[in-house]
Amino acid sequence: MDTAAAALKRTPLYDAHVAAGGRMTAFAGYEMPVQFKDGVLTEHRWTREHAGLFDVSHMGPAFLTLTAKSGDGEADHAAVSAIIEPLITGDIASLKPGQIRYTILLNEAGGMLDDLMIARPVADADQGSLYIVVNGATKEDDFQLIGKEAGLRARLDRADDGALLAVQGPEAEAVVSALFPEAADMSFMMHRRLELDGLSFVVARSGYTGEDGYEILVPPGAGAVFALRLMRDERLRPIGLGARDSLRLEAGLPLYGHDADETVSPIEAALTFAVPKKRREAGNLRGGDRLVKEFAGDLARVRVGLRILEGAPAREGAQIADLNGKVIGKVTSGGFSPTLSQPIAMGFVPPAFKAPGTRLNVIVRGKAQGAEVVAMPFVPHRYVRKPQA
Repeated sequence: MDTAAAALKRTPLYDAHVAAGGRMTAFAGYEMPVQFKDGVLTEHRWTREHAGLFDVSHMGPAFLTLTAKSGDGEADHAAVSAIIEPLITGDIASLKPGQIRYTILLNEAGGMLDDLMIARPVADADQGSLYIVVNGATKEDDFQLIGKEAGLRARLDRADDGALLAVQGPEAEAVVSALFPEAADMSFMMHRRLELDGLSFVVARSGYTGEDGYEILVPPGAGAVFALRLMRDERLRPIGLGARDSLRLEAGLPLYGHDADETVSPIEAALTFAVPKKRREAGNLRGGDRLVKEFAGDLARVRVGLRILEGAPAREGAQIADLNGKVIGKVTSGGFSPTLSQPIAMGFVPPAFKAPGTRLNVIVRGKAQGAEVVAMPFVPHRYVRKPQA
């Protein structure tokens, strides 16, 4: 047996993926389906038109909980927020019960160690705890860093021994609310604990496709059975990593390890919304001096979207050149957009070239191909925002 293959982990849905004709590949230390029988293009379009089921159990869900709670919900939330905020860009203290925030884990130089989701629980008894989901490829280092920062003040309980499933697409609400009726009332970037057959699930209205959808943390041991129950709905089909990537590219969403890494700041990555004014002005951000300067315009590169005007798709690593032939940057994500029926890409260029409409070239197999800077997302997001009580 291949030693490398033997070292890969398997999610609770592995057998179901194989039975459904999934073509398995290595991803973030796991054996994951890159596509199923219908292929990437069909899976992509099905998700845009109906609903897709994505296995994201390789990700890193966890709960950070105060060791000693006071019983005052607001005070306990403030205390647990004070533990995590020195590591990240987000204002967690201001989260309302049930709210989720996208944020960035920073190194001391202001570079991105990861991007992640942090949520405040709804129930009064759960205040002083945070639900955290980090990326699969970085979760070991992330958990170590957060645990070290928490020390004896809080404990970090990993929840990546179960299944984490994403249901994405315009019919996601109908599919999920058939099992969890309360899910229909949730708004984008909200979550809550919901019961089904005596088991407790964490249901978040969020995702990584630009479509409406949910991410569901399933209790250990229940992942495969729950997935099969979901799949009884004919509106839902299994979707692999290939379509997940083309969907997130169309949505203009960065992939950590490609469009962001430890050398890239949130400002360079065009994620300024994740660095709120309150945190910048407090002066306690990791690498804060760099971030403040870059926010004011003192930066050498920025992530942009590119529409490839001619030729083949520009893949990761392709050079970006100005019209005089000078190389000014590189592509970090690229491929064919099924929705737009043309190649698109993301990459880094100097700020002087970031304006939509700027003409550039991408170098594909040694040949210059025309490209144009465009605003992101390439395909409009369709998140559902509902009034919350």
